[in-house]
Amino acid sequence: MPASLVAVRTLDRALTGRCVAGPTVADAVRTAAGLLPDGVRVALEHVPGPGRDTAAEFAELIAAVRDAGIAAACELTLPVDRLVPADARHLLRAATADGLGVALTGSSRSVLAIADAVPESRIVVPAGRPDAEAVCRASAGGRVRLTAGRGVAADLAFVRCLNVLMAGGGHHAVAAGDPRLVAITGERAAWNDRSPDSWEYVMSYGIRTAQLRRLVAAGCTVRVAVPSGPGAAAGLVRRLAVGS
Repeated sequence: MPASLVAVRTLDRALTGRCVAGPTVADAVRTAAGLLPDGVRVALEHVPGPGRDTAAEFAELIAAVRDAGIAAACELTLPVDRLVPADARHLLRAATADGLGVALTGSSRSVLAIADAVPESRIVVPAGRPDAEAVCRASAGGRVRLTAGRGVAADLAFVRCLNVLMAGGGHHAVAAGDPRLVAITGERAAWNDRSPDSWEYVMSYGIRTAQLRRLVAAGCTVRVAVPSGPGAAAGLVRRLAVGS
């Protein structure tokens, strides 16, 4: 399907509330709590709107997840490039103290600098970046979320990074919706004798739901990435348009 058509259809679904939780922190928490009985985990992907106090909004989300009692099943995606380093470190430590996992996204330099403060945090590595394989090799013993791109070159990079991570000793996550890449991920995990609790798939909320259900039924660990916030719909369309 052409990327432009994917974007149009995804935006339509986002605007009707089918693949974006909603604009508020409360929407994110409500949607996450509603998914957990289906046997999945959740990646909270909140996107504050322009002009918002980003640090304050993420602090509100961390507190709301803690108060809802769902922190252990959730992971907060924290965009470090939208935060000053001191705020990013503070939020990371606050989330971790509440039992909420954190996945750091942004430029490799910014992410790795913040991750050093809390080793149990996860780093997000887009396979299409020039340094993706090098970052995966350096972090293979830790926690990485590898995200797919679009096109032959991006697919080849994804598989190279996947091979590195599955052979490593860390607890990694693989974000890909393409059925071919999903199948390759399962094959690489089996080849490396990976148990289902030692890694996880990350699937987009409201997209390829039949595939998600099949993975859960097969005993795979699956985390659903739930976008929320005023900027979530546009960000989701951009991400899916490049296949990540």
